[in-house]
Amino acid sequence: EALPVLEATLALRRRYRPHDKENLFAAQTNIACCLAELGREDEALVLERDVYARRVAIFGVSHAHTIGSGLNAAIYMKRLELWGEAKALLDELLPTARRALGPDHGQTLTINLNIASVLHNNPQRTRDDLLEAETIM
Repeated sequence: EALPVLEATLALRRRYRPHDKENLFAAQTNIACCLAELGREDEALVLERDVYARRVAIFGVSHAHTIGSGLNAAIYMKRLELWGEAKALLDELLPTARRALGPDHGQTLTINLNIASVLHNNPQRTRDDLLEAETIM
């Protein structure tokens, strides 16, 4: 029931506030989250990748919302068992989050947690991956 409402909200924002990019991105992220809740992670990932790329282009990699979109995309990758892609994106996000947000910020800690999760849950993990995951945790 929520998805059509969220899509209508995005359409209205595009029509009446097209200049407010952050508001548009937030609406798209809400739709991606709803899609994921409906078990449609593949569609959520496509949408969140787009939001992440556009946030990078407009706000830069160090903006908190950009980091959040990257983290969302990595979480969808993890749910889809795209282990290599998820790990690569999380590894890219982590130093930026540490620098921009600090090592104790919630998003930085969540990135670390997801790196450990990817390392641990990947069926092709190595002993070194498990040791790294344990060190992170």
